[in-house]
Amino acid sequence: MSANSTIEWTDATWNPVRGCTKISPGCAHCYAETFAERFRGVRGHPYEQGFDLRLVPQKLAEPLRWSKSRMVFVNSMSDLFHEDVPDDYVVEVAEVMATANWHVYQVLTKRSERMRDLLKTKLEFAARLPHIWWGVSVENRRHGLQRVDHLREAAPAVVFLSIEPLLEDLGEFDLRGVHWVIVGGESGAGARTMQREWVIGIRDRCRRAGIPFFFKQWGGVRKGAAGRELDGRCYDEFPIIRKNAVPGAKIRDELLARFENAGTTSAAF
Repeated sequence: MSANSTIEWTDATWNPVRGCTKISPGCAHCYAETFAERFRGVRGHPYEQGFDLRLVPQKLAEPLRWSKSRMVFVNSMSDLFHEDVPDDYVVEVAEVMATANWHVYQVLTKRSERMRDLLKTKLEFAARLPHIWWGVSVENRRHGLQRVDHLREAAPAVVFLSIEPLLEDLGEFDLRGVHWVIVGGESGAGARTMQREWVIGIRDRCRRAGIPFFFKQWGGVRKGAAGRELDGRCYDEFPIIRKNAVPGAKIRDELLARFENAGTTSAAF
């Protein structure tokens, strides 16, 4: 886990899965793949296997070791709902989140149908917990907006949208049941341009619906120069954050002991 994430809308990252595969236009210039592939073949590095999908069961219990409350982006370097991640392993990840409830977790996917199906069945226990936020990526109308519908069908306690990279005007779309919206442009080599009016349209819809709006960045090849101000201000809004008290060291140790041998479902992966 990284305790000091550079992602503007979180504090830390936790990656019990590494690697992924592309499924839609938003994946074209994947920052995670670019980073991971730099280290392919570097012996002993966490990304020695590049961006090949693999489970990392030794990371499962990591949030239980954190004595300070964090906002945690789950699988910043993968997708928990990738079709090759076993259901049982997804459940183990959710059980850790449910147990280490002094953190707030942000789970983001492009595989919204699987998220929906599991939230309504094997993950129903986690769907109801307000410290676990469930989100989908929305890059365009064709691929992104149907993900919002899938997540809305599951109706978890907290729903968020990561509209990044925003690749076109989304037009009018349904924000019912959504609790938070993040918007950002693509960055890095080959970054596709995001138009101001696309962002303004989403911001204004959030305003009318009373939904917190977070503007991450304009993006571009030099994202630092482009900044993250919109109409002269930064939008750093969040939904209500319900934090549970951090238990004492003895209780945390007892909880950790329950999970230290977790991950057996991945032994043959």
